[in-house]
Amino acid sequence: MVLLLDSRSGTAIGGFERALLDPSCQGLCVPQNLPQVDFSTYLPLSYAQATQTLFKALELNLNPALLDRALERYSKFEAIAPLHALSPSLYVQELFHGPTLAFKDMALQPFGVLLSELAKARQEKYLIMVATSGDTGPATLASFANLPNTYVFCLYPAQGTSLIQALQMQTIDAPNLKVVGLEGNFDDAQSALKTLLHDEDFQTHLAQKDLHLSVANSINFGRIIFQMVYHIWGYLDLVRAGAIQYGDPIKIMIPSGNFGNALGAFYAKAMGLPVEKISVVSNANDVLTEFFNTGVYDLRTRSLLKTPSPAMDILKSSNIERLLFALFGSERTQECMQALQDQKYYALTSSELQSLRAHFEAFSCDDTHCLDTIARTYCDQHYLIDPHTATALYAYEHLESRLPCVVVSTASWSKFAHTTALALGKQAKDDQEALQVLAKEGIMPPARVQELLSKPLIHKDRVGVSDLQNYIKTWLENF
Repeated sequence: MVLLLDSRSGTAIGGFERALLDPSCQGLCVPQNLPQVDFSTYLPLSYAQATQTLFKALELNLNPALLDRALERYSKFEAIAPLHALSPSLYVQELFHGPTLAFKDMALQPFGVLLSELAKARQEKYLIMVATSGDTGPATLASFANLPNTYVFCLYPAQGTSLIQALQMQTIDAPNLKVVGLEGNFDDAQSALKTLLHDEDFQTHLAQKDLHLSVANSINFGRIIFQMVYHIWGYLDLVRAGAIQYGDPIKIMIPSGNFGNALGAFYAKAMGLPVEKISVVSNANDVLTEFFNTGVYDLRTRSLLKTPSPAMDILKSSNIERLLFALFGSERTQECMQALQDQKYYALTSSELQSLRAHFEAFSCDDTHCLDTIARTYCDQHYLIDPHTATALYAYEHLESRLPCVVVSTASWSKFAHTTALALGKQAKDDQEALQVLAKEGIMPPARVQELLSKPLIHKDRVGVSDLQNYIKTWLENF
């Protein structure tokens, strides 16, 4: 079995099942090492079979029948991570064909089934906490709705998501789900969640309610495993299409916020996937671009900017901690994370930066270029992309290399209709009006997006950070 460790102490924390159900530790759950795999053997497999084979390679000791049941969720997808060719060397991997039209479904749809089934087998009940910048929340809620032995508390920045993202959360109707808008940004929401994970009073209260605590954010290592699979699948799709031969290097370009998506690509690369570089793309909140280009993670003078790509409006990227562990070990990870907490700053040495840049390169895209890229891609290719994907396509234009490249597309344009309309030169006051304006141009959203606009709002509450713990305790009195 691949040994799972605490990223800061380096101590063993148990197997995969424990990491899935209880992700709390001093740092984050990380693999001690990763096996080498010849992924060419995955070529004849289906997506579900490839996932099963990866789990076996990692020796995660999960019941194959249970994993099969979880992977049945993919049967609801309109397509599973298809590639769309924009040129002979440029492909967009569409990860948004699941129930909430975002890449988070790829990991969270099977994740919810796994956690619920394991909880039921243990005769335990779990409170699953999730903080979202816009897509993780809807995907988590859609995954766990009505699943036994689970309750989900979802926290989102009240002013920090698109209308469609908000409606996907506010209109969902299941007795085991609660959604609340936080008066703050995503970093505030994520910090509040992490604080609760380590709060003794909160833990005691949950114990009195006979509830265990878990999370659905990519803090949970279970999420990361599923995010490895589609990067492997994208490479193999290029081979199957004859665009490359197995062993040929490619680049993967990933619009990044909390870094879980890019981390999945890094782990796949570390296991042997022939990836030359992973391109990390930021929006105007370009702390990751600065980090990968200079080795400096500096939040001392930064404040969060609102951009057309809100899921990337993040300054504290949690999964960087896992990358630090993989490259530099637990002691250095603890040192950097402590410095970030105390001083809002840490810096890598020149040799550490060299190690980092052996795997990664980084770019950023401002708001103007984001909108321009949406417009140009639609005009030139008659292909409509969302504002997050646009940042990566813009960065692609600045690559010096012309290796085959997979741009990871994280969401449907229809979740960001106002931004789409603005990019195409159409005037609209909000997402709802933008959908109408675009429909007149023959640009139609999926039916489920239009249906959201007429659904009643069920979750309307907002809460401040200081009142959050008491709010959750009050909600839990119903159970």
